[in-house]
Amino acid sequence: MSQDLILETRGLVKEFKGFTAVDDVNLKVERGTIHALIGPNGAGKTTVFNLLTKFLKPTRGKLLFNGQDITRKDSASIAHLGIVRSFQISAVFPHLTVLENVRVALQQKRSDTFTFWRSEKILDGLNDRALELLDSVGLRDFSKAKAVDLPYGRKRSLEIATTLALDPELLLLDEPTQGMGHEDISVVAELIKEVGKDRTILMVEHNLNVVADLSDTITVLQRGAILTKGTYETVSADPQVREAYMGVEEGQPEGTTGNEAAVGTLV
Repeated sequence: MSQDLILETRGLVKEFKGFTAVDDVNLKVERGTIHALIGPNGAGKTTVFNLLTKFLKPTRGKLLFNGQDITRKDSASIAHLGIVRSFQISAVFPHLTVLENVRVALQQKRSDTFTFWRSEKILDGLNDRALELLDSVGLRDFSKAKAVDLPYGRKRSLEIATTLALDPELLLLDEPTQGMGHEDISVVAELIKEVGKDRTILMVEHNLNVVADLSDTITVLQRGAILTKGTYETVSADPQVREAYMGVEEGQPEGTTGNEAAVGTLV
């Protein structure tokens, strides 16, 4: 395995009672890049993410992280190795403050347990690092706010802050801009770009403008298998992608498929 690969899957297969949801996926994620996993609904993107984070066990195949076979490891073990999925440690305490949520994540990193019974003085020792993390995602001014009171986009920023508290080497983001308005999308996209300067990111994302702006490499899935991979320019020009992902057959005029807006973001 190349030293430039942080994550690799070999012949990854997941079957559900005869249905093949992931079919011989050989994914290669290069260190220090932002890698997007895209495809139409039902393509297998979320199933691949669930296999990578051990929420599902593969039927066949191998998973390697930094050259180490992690196929049989559980989700907690791979988190300790440095693979963290955003929702795993999201702000699940809505009535704690923003600062307290990040502090909880820092406790998890330090001791593997949520030690709420520690003295306030000891816990206050985590505040400086928690505030640094909030600075990095633009939430310092919201540190005393209850998580439940944050606007949706800010909640996603808090989720990323709590993820970063675990100091991941590989960050997996599942639909980071889903359900957001244009302004929130821009904020979170810039945050992902900034976070990606210091670590590797693998993300599933439907917003192709975000994919085009952020991604170094894109892998396209269709019916559980890899259709193609490459830069946005390469992928968007591929006739197979246009047909499979957007419903545009080669040579067919744009505007005749009912997917005009989607096609417009791909080409």
